[in-house]
Amino acid sequence: MDEITNNTSEKRCYTVKELQEILGISRPTVYELLKMKVFNWVKIGTTYRISKNSFDKWFDEQVS
Repeated sequence: MDEITNNTSEKRCYTVKELQEILGISRPTVYELLKMKVFNWVKIGTTYRISKNSFDKWFDEQVS
């Protein structure tokens, strides 16, 4: 996980794969979170990009 943190610390968005690795969940579960609109994301073509700030805020609220 440290590798993920180091690689994504300066990014503005995450990929579905990165969320899978960060949260330790399956790809379909990430898509369920996207459907629930628990954080901000955009779809570019067939790929999703998840707002890092939005995700980090949501995640911090979950672990508090």
